[in-house]
Amino acid sequence: MSQATDDLRGSLVALVTPMTASGAIDWAALDSLVDWHLESGTHGIVPVGTTGESATLTHAEHKQVIASVVRRVDGRVPVVAGTGANATAEAIEFTRAAQGDGANYCLSVTPYYNKPTQEGLYRHYCAIAEAVDLPMVLYNVPPRTACDMQAATVARLSAVDLIVGIKEACGDPNRVAEIKALVPDDFVLLSGEDAQTLTMAGYGAVGAISVTANVLPVAMVEFCQAFSEGDDDKARELDAKLQPIHEVLFMETSPIPTKWALNAMGRIDVGIRLPLVELTASVQAEVRKRLEILGAL
Repeated sequence: MSQATDDLRGSLVALVTPMTASGAIDWAALDSLVDWHLESGTHGIVPVGTTGESATLTHAEHKQVIASVVRRVDGRVPVVAGTGANATAEAIEFTRAAQGDGANYCLSVTPYYNKPTQEGLYRHYCAIAEAVDLPMVLYNVPPRTACDMQAATVARLSAVDLIVGIKEACGDPNRVAEIKALVPDDFVLLSGEDAQTLTMAGYGAVGAISVTANVLPVAMVEFCQAFSEGDDDKARELDAKLQPIHEVLFMETSPIPTKWALNAMGRIDVGIRLPLVELTASVQAEVRKRLEILGAL
């Protein structure tokens, strides 16, 4: 079993970046969130991904958040640093900084907006892997990027040194089965869609990079452990309880509902950066109701 296969499993939280009402990063709250996840048994921390509002952090903030999380985690669980960008040189810059700060892995999203071909994707990731000595998890999320990395391209990349896995969030859980059939056994498959994680697990996913873990870390750990241990009945039972939360956390653009929920739970301040805005009042009531049912509020 490779180190990545051992490290990258279970519930890895796609961590929000807490901010004050003015939009400044709340460093004390960030430390507190990391501590809470460590206490809750979360298996890995993923800072500055989509949920961490990477699109509106400055380059300096991006690097500082990763460095802060690495320091706070202090080696207790893997840190998978979000270092993707739609410019290859920028992705290399972020990845090199994350390596220097001690991240264990990087998470690299497909380039957004410029819509590269499959060959362009292959060359993009090869260039990062050649430039920086940090194990990489690919990240495919076409609803966000307008770019869908096909299974055949993932298979080509799985042969590249340091490319160790993929977070798959294309919207079709069958893609995991398609990838699984083409990649080595030690290539790590992770769900990027909380609501589809159980189905993906049946096709070979070994965990999730989870938005829901931000608000229900213990429940997500228990759920992931259940399917990892082959306890199908428990996994289905927990999945059914979690589905209403998965749904409500995406009723508006993520991480808007998640940050509102964490504020309601007293974990973070209200800050979120434009062009994202506070959760609509009518949706707030639904989020609150569903969290109350599960005892989170």
